[in-house]
Amino acid sequence: MAHKYDVVVVGAGPGGYVAAIRAAQLGLKTAIVERRYWGGVCLNVGCIPSKALLRNAELVHLLRTRADAFGVRVEGGRLAFDYGAAFKRSREVAEGRARGVQYLMRKNAIDAYEGSATFDGPSRLRVALNAGGEETLEPRHVILATGAAPRRIPGWPVSPRIVTYEEQILAEGIPESLLIAGGGAIGVEFAYLLNAYGTKVTIVEMLDRLLPQEDEDVSAELRRRFVRQGITVLTGARIDEIRYTGTVVLSKVTQADGQTVTVESERLLVAIGFAPNVRGYGLETTGIALTERGAIRVDDRMRTTVPHIYAIGDVTGQLMLAHVAEAMAMVAAEDIAGRPVAPLDLAMMPRATYCQPQVASFGYTEAQARAKGYDVSVSTFPFQANGKANGLGETHGFVKLVGDTRDGELLGAHMIGPEVTELLPELTLARAAELTVEEVARNVHSHPTLSEAVKDAAHGLAGHSINL
Repeated sequence: MAHKYDVVVVGAGPGGYVAAIRAAQLGLKTAIVERRYWGGVCLNVGCIPSKALLRNAELVHLLRTRADAFGVRVEGGRLAFDYGAAFKRSREVAEGRARGVQYLMRKNAIDAYEGSATFDGPSRLRVALNAGGEETLEPRHVILATGAAPRRIPGWPVSPRIVTYEEQILAEGIPESLLIAGGGAIGVEFAYLLNAYGTKVTIVEMLDRLLPQEDEDVSAELRRRFVRQGITVLTGARIDEIRYTGTVVLSKVTQADGQTVTVESERLLVAIGFAPNVRGYGLETTGIALTERGAIRVDDRMRTTVPHIYAIGDVTGQLMLAHVAEAMAMVAAEDIAGRPVAPLDLAMMPRATYCQPQVASFGYTEAQARAKGYDVSVSTFPFQANGKANGLGETHGFVKLVGDTRDGELLGAHMIGPEVTELLPELTLARAAELTVEEVARNVHSHPTLSEAVKDAAHGLAGHSINL
């Protein structure tokens, strides 16, 4: 017998479980199907455990490089850094968060199915249960939150030494040397993490800078900091050939100047992006249309080309970030419930990278704003002039604000430095509330705080810099 629901969510990642909770809150009979990771990649092998590991790495880096400045000394021995303990802590954090998602399903009276869901026509799902057997679900609406999988390069050999983020984050030990293919967020976070523990790290990025989607000034500052930390950065470079000898990986790299070098590493991490998970779900039985890049096509209410089927998060290929998936989830659930919804402005979504120094941004870069025809003004405030940053001993980096001089509109923010990911909400809220840079500058900030750098940058953008 088929189980009937108002909403069935396929996938229990950050988008999926939020969609299920919101739908249940709105009085819709809701079920959710998850094959493996309650909380998705993010909670289990992505955002959460990586941040736990990065926290350990920050402490290790601090003690390795500046212990004396903080009066930390070891007499009669030496400091030892145990990556195994860091790994254990990261798994405990991840497992605790995943259990929390399952608790939230029970709390909100959501029926949870552990298994793989496949469409059998646009209004029927068959769930092959992990424990054996099958259930049939007949929902009035479906929300697809199936996520994405790491891209691999065709023709590259498959081996235990050529890995994606998932194998690396689940590894209890660290390699002596690592080549990272890709200088995006995942690449630079792993570069910082493993370099802090003593791994010899090389990053190869095909585009001309690290974090190529970020503002050019931010990318340049991050490169400077990484080079000082001992990370080798090869931008405008490509890996032409991979050979696996059984003990090492030999990578033939063509550098930006055309010269070729062979990089020998114990392990190679492929971090070149993600492909939406659209295969194996029976989408061909539904009439759902895909984009040219193989993602599920949706409108601004997250509806696919089949009106009662919605899609959210990475599977839409729009902006593959956990918090964007959560925002999409709210839109989808509320639209199904007949609530009014506002389209998401994806260009203004916050973006965060958790290496050290941290990188955070939203909106248009300076170059993008100029290309769009705005009358651009820019203000940059260095953390070197911020009191809290000096107290922390973390004075590198800056806050850069981009505005329109004609009406004081805030067009974007681009930050690199200590804990800058925590400074984003004030700025994205200001943008959403249509506050001017003058109003941001006039907002009273506690002293001393890192957030004062935002205030000081806003003062500069408004034409009356105070502390610089």
